[in-house]
Amino acid sequence: MRWDDITLAILAGFGCVTLLLAQINDLLSKLPEVIRAWRRVRQELTDGDGTSGEPSGGADDAG
Repeated sequence: MRWDDITLAILAGFGCVTLLLAQINDLLSKLPEVIRAWRRVRQELTDGDGTSGEPSGGADDAG
């Protein structure tokens, strides 16, 4: 193995690690937004089945 091959392998390894860390950073930065959206969906599902005590906005409320 020559020094050129070793250098390229090291550079490729660092490039892969940098890409992996960037992807993890992007995922972790979006995680709070995903959690808030999931809580909103769960809240809408539980409020929509009539357990909240408020009208759900169905057709009976129109009259």
